[in-house]
Formats: sequence, structure tokens, C-alpha cells
Amino acid sequence: MDVELTDAAKKRVRELVSQAGCKGLRLAVRPAGCSGLEYLMDLAEGPSEGDLVRVCDGFELYVDAPSYATALTGLRLDFQQDLLSSGFVYNNPNQKGACGCGQSFSV
Repeated sequence: MDVELTDAAKKRVRELVSQAGCKGLRLAVRPAGCSGLEYLMDLAEGPSEGDLVRVCDGFELYVDAPSYATALTGLRLDFQQDLLSSGFVYNNPNQKGACGCGQSFSV
């Protein structure tokens, strides 16, 4: 599995996992929005059936296998923070388009 998390993303996920008292982070996509797909990110106690699993420093990363095959291959997840906002940023080489509001994308 070639989903990459930057150091900033790993640090933030470790913080979230620790605060929630769970094991890891699960990534997936689902049909939604005007462009077709939206990202799902959830804290999880363990993998769902069929998830791809990577052990990271301080947490586990679970990636929905069908989502990986169709939209998440090569994904680079970053965490960015400035004076006014913070959030995860998806750098997805599979993305072909996105809606104007940024909530959904197409592959």
C-alpha cells in the first residue's frame, strides 16, 4: 500500500488517536457531492473486514481496499496549520476534477 502520510500528518493522527483512546485511522471514499466522491476519515478501534493495514509509529492506518483500488492509490496525506485554520490536505494523483466547494472530487 503506497498511501503516504507526511510527518505533520503522522503527528496529528497520533495526537487524535491518543486523545480518543483508539488504535488507528481509517481512510475511505464514498459516492457523494457534485463531483462523485468524498473522502472519509475516521478514528477506529481496528480494521474493517478487507482493509489494508499499515503499522505506523504510534498508530495503525486502515485503508478501505475498494477505495484504495479506485481512488486512493498513491495518496499523500498532509496536515497543515496556520493562524486561522488547520486541517488534513489530500494530495491525490488520481484526482481528475473537484467541485467548486472542495467537498467532492472525481477520478
